Amino acid sequence: MKLIETIKSIWKIEELKNRILLTLGLLLVYRFGAQVVLPGIDASQLGKLGEQTDSGLLGLLNAFTGGAFSNASIFALGIMPYISASIVVQLMGIAIPYLQKLQKEGESGRKKINQITRWLTIAITLVQGPGYIYNLFNILPESAFAMGNSFAFIASSVIIITTGCIFAMWLGERITDKGIGNGISLLIMVGIIATLPQYYVQNFISRVSGEEGGGLIMILIELVIWFVVILASILLVMAVRQVPVQYARRTADGGYEKNMFGSRQYIPLKLNASGVMPIIFAQAIMFVPAAVAGLSNSEAAQGITAEFTNIFGFWYNLVFALLIIVFTYFYTAITVPTNKMADDLKRSGGFVAGYRPGTETGDYLDKIMSQITLPGSIFLAIIAVFPAIAVKLLGIQQGWALFFGGTSLLIMVGVAIDTVQQVNSYLLNRHYDGLMKTGNKRKAVA
Repeated sequence: MKLIETIKSIWKIEELKNRILLTLGLLLVYRFGAQVVLPGIDASQLGKLGEQTDSGLLGLLNAFTGGAFSNASIFALGIMPYISASIVVQLMGIAIPYLQKLQKEGESGRKKINQITRWLTIAITLVQGPGYIYNLFNILPESAFAMGNSFAFIASSVIIITTGCIFAMWLGERITDKGIGNGISLLIMVGIIATLPQYYVQNFISRVSGEEGGGLIMILIELVIWFVVILASILLVMAVRQVPVQYARRTADGGYEKNMFGSRQYIPLKLNASGVMPIIFAQAIMFVPAAVAGLSNSEAAQGITAEFTNIFGFWYNLVFALLIIVFTYFYTAITVPTNKMADDLKRSGGFVAGYRPGTETGDYLDKIMSQITLPGSIFLAIIAVFPAIAVKLLGIQQGWALFFGGTSLLIMVGVAIDTVQQVNSYLLNRHYDGLMKTGNKRKAVA
């Protein structure tokens, strides 16, 4: 079989094999740490915490940490503080000249930005850590704490959680540098995948036992719909609009020679250039209404809190979808520099037929990006809110429904494609067929 031959080819490349083994080993360390409970907490009395994270926003956070949140683990916050810090640094880079300067300094600037992100991660974890510990005090019985709510327990637990986050961040960076794929993204994906079997088994038992109804036929329908959504997510991640670019030889006066075009090339403009970042931004904002409304005891405030803590409710998903569309435009605008692309084309002698090099070409590329971003953002919003649709229309259990779209599915698809592409690059460089290719082994070039 083609797949078996490709796997054999992977193991023939010593460097690629070592990178894959290192990646798997570090991911195993991360998953092992997610099962280690904080010192001083009775692991047998964590049932209430598990119930709290069965659904809602905390259920989503628990899925991202691979169950570490509900395990009161040393990796309870997972890599999420680092993600939050990265988002803050990216947003600050728009307004703070110092960060803008670092972004233009190449590798040295990137290292400084990474260092700023690490320190900000520690600061965020030191703020979120006490909140997590106090939530444990509220949800778990007193007998679950060997040291009670003493300052020593709180301080030591916060330090351990912060250290766990830093260690997880280090694991991710080592995977990126020495392994295969993007380490941080792989840690999140592995955490999401770790909870998938549990939620699927719960949904399976519920269908077969008759609690939800439908039996095996409904399970089959769910799996078909799940694969369709996966294919739609792959299409969203990989779809591009190709803009043809031609090249001409420059003349002494700065113009171009007629009929002296070089080979035609293309600028790939992605239908979804922002990835899952709009969803992450939107979800961060969705915490705000419930937090603000929670400060009041009025009936209206309690109603707002109830609506915006129910991630499968109508108003939550309507606002969520609108925010995703807005943030898709915002993030695309700051990550796809059409003016810079036009300037680079002008300097290299390239141009888009029918448009003058420079500003006019930049306006044209910006128009194309606006046109393809609208359907891309709507498609992204539909996939993001599809778990709510699955719950309402199909009666799927909420935990299993999280894998029918949203951030969970898009992260799994995006990271899987990125990792496969990196493996492909190793195989093709060594004259083997890639995982997404067909045909016989390529002949080595002498």
